[in-house]
Amino acid sequence: MRPIAEPFVAAGSSGVAARARLKGLTARDENALREVGAHLGSLAGRDLKARCEAGLAHDADGWAARKRELTGESSARWAGAITKATHDQWALARRCQLAHLSGLEAGIATIERRLSVPVGAKDTRRAAGGYRSRREWFAKSRRLHVLKDRLAAAQADWDAGRVRVVRGGRRLLNNRHNLEAGLSEEQWRARWEAGRRFCQADGESGKRYGNETIRVTPDGQVSIRLPAPLAHLANAPHSRYVLTARVAFAHRGAEWADRICVDRAVAYRIHHDPDRGRWYLTASWQRPAIPTMPLEAARARGMIGVDTNADHLAAYRLDAHGNPVGDPRRFGYDLSGTAAHRDAQVRHALTALLHWARRCGVAAIAIEDLDFAREKTREKHGRRKRFRQLISGFPTGKLKARLVSMATEAGLAIVAVDPAYTSKWGDQHWRKPLSSNKRPMTRHDAASVAIGRRALGHPIRRRTTPPCAHRSDEHRHRTVQAGPSAQGREGTRPPVTERAHDARPRTGTPQRTRATSASNTVRDTRSTGTWVQNSLLDTV
Repeated sequence: MRPIAEPFVAAGSSGVAARARLKGLTARDENALREVGAHLGSLAGRDLKARCEAGLAHDADGWAARKRELTGESSARWAGAITKATHDQWALARRCQLAHLSGLEAGIATIERRLSVPVGAKDTRRAAGGYRSRREWFAKSRRLHVLKDRLAAAQADWDAGRVRVVRGGRRLLNNRHNLEAGLSEEQWRARWEAGRRFCQADGESGKRYGNETIRVTPDGQVSIRLPAPLAHLANAPHSRYVLTARVAFAHRGAEWADRICVDRAVAYRIHHDPDRGRWYLTASWQRPAIPTMPLEAARARGMIGVDTNADHLAAYRLDAHGNPVGDPRRFGYDLSGTAAHRDAQVRHALTALLHWARRCGVAAIAIEDLDFAREKTREKHGRRKRFRQLISGFPTGKLKARLVSMATEAGLAIVAVDPAYTSKWGDQHWRKPLSSNKRPMTRHDAASVAIGRRALGHPIRRRTTPPCAHRSDEHRHRTVQAGPSAQGREGTRPPVTERAHDARPRTGTPQRTRATSASNTVRDTRSTGTWVQNSLLDTV
């Protein structure tokens, strides 16, 4: 059994964002936005190419030279936003490259191990066995050489600092050669141009309304500082273009207004949805770092354990002693369809979970610290294609990010626990005791109890029943489920008051023929807590 990490309170989100639609744009407004986005997008593409060519040799002097070159064709602030976005994109590509290397190394190690064991060898609990046939063994030996070649090429790119980035997305680029059903060339071109436009500006504290490049007033007026080559499009002084549309943030609108009224930094991004034909404005800003809630304070009022699954969240409320309270809850979501639909489904499920947590009065939610990065490879699970699709469909990254952000807004803490053995031990120790005719328990419900107990600092396993001699009245009853600090948890059982536990036969009723059908042990309530053994009854 591998060591289990200690639970910890996840840090809250450091930034927030709010999106609003630009309604009522005129044809002139849309044309100006397209012109600005296309011009800045071409500059961003050229800057990204220069950054990728520099590779690991890039330094501060190269950054300053690129920024000076961009300033003449736009402005100093636009150049700063473009170079910052370029560096973020290059760093993201490097992280993806490292993850690709790790995946190739894991696949090669798995194939080499399975090729080293005899064909048809059984699987073990820790590793997969041999391949099932000589044909499959031969095919995997060929694939091993292919993966090694890919690893050598990827390692060479990593050492040289080469990355391959496509502005607009590589998937969208490949769709041009194989258009999806119902997607025409004109629709693809609209998506491609919308994805390659650049119209975003970082905020500046102390400037008017927190941003000098894209300015939004408290009444919703949006104005853009035009790049130098597009100054002829201006309809306001100082080379600015004022949009006809007014914007209003329904989400976090009051917090946004408080920031811009005191000229605090707010970053803006204008983007277009070609499928709907709508323009949107996204405002984002950073928050000061807030200390996380101590783990002891998060455990004080109990906790809600959440088990993440492919189609639902299984949740169970536990008190501070680790005892399940009430009935399990389930919050479902559907991860089929578009990315926007999947994102909305996750938000709805998390919203319902947080509302229930606030009604319960708990201070924290416990969730597994899941990471399936090394579990998705086809080499690890082989022919188990459905299982690979199942774990690939888990929205682990998006769910954790959204849960932490939304829980911070609701005043709740998120406690992350090690996912080791939670499903197995929960099903083994909690599924049967909590099941009843009116409350069926699933394996996922039992896992949520295990997750909550681990976050509370209690062992998942229920207390093992003592031997028969220790369960007798001589050693007193010791299977009570209570916390270690609970007073009287090792105390004796309560007095027996029901007639069914009395060994003396009732008057007026026929005596039973078997003495073992009634208990032969009674509580002497007049004594000082001792148990009295009655003599055996005579049998007829």
